[in-house]
Amino acid sequence: MITGQFNNQGELVFEISLVAADNDQLLVNAVLDTGFTGWLALDTQDAESLGWTLNTQEQRKMNTAWGEADFDIYNGTISLDGEQFTIEVLAGNQFEDILLGVYWLQIKPLVANFAAKVLTLG
Repeated sequence: MITGQFNNQGELVFEISLVAADNDQLLVNAVLDTGFTGWLALDTQDAESLGWTLNTQEQRKMNTAWGEADFDIYNGTISLDGEQFTIEVLAGNQFEDILLGVYWLQIKPLVANFAAKVLTLG
């Protein structure tokens, strides 16, 4: 189980590790976005700097808060709750934050209690 925090905007923020192709790990804050129906989304430059593999066969069109956009698909690895997961990652130039999507809620329980300031995933 990982503990998160509520930021000033009330977003759910968790610290995760992005695992580069050379197995170096980079600790980052990721926002759990319940409107994002995927595993992880981040800036294309981040995916490239991690050496993640681009799936050249696929792009995905998705509706976002900014309108409809096309995203590249990468295969990336993250460490979450002491486990490593190789997942599909959406990458584009629109992202200011790294986003965790609702797919995580299929395998990790979420507890979010604003009043008690308790936020856990896993």
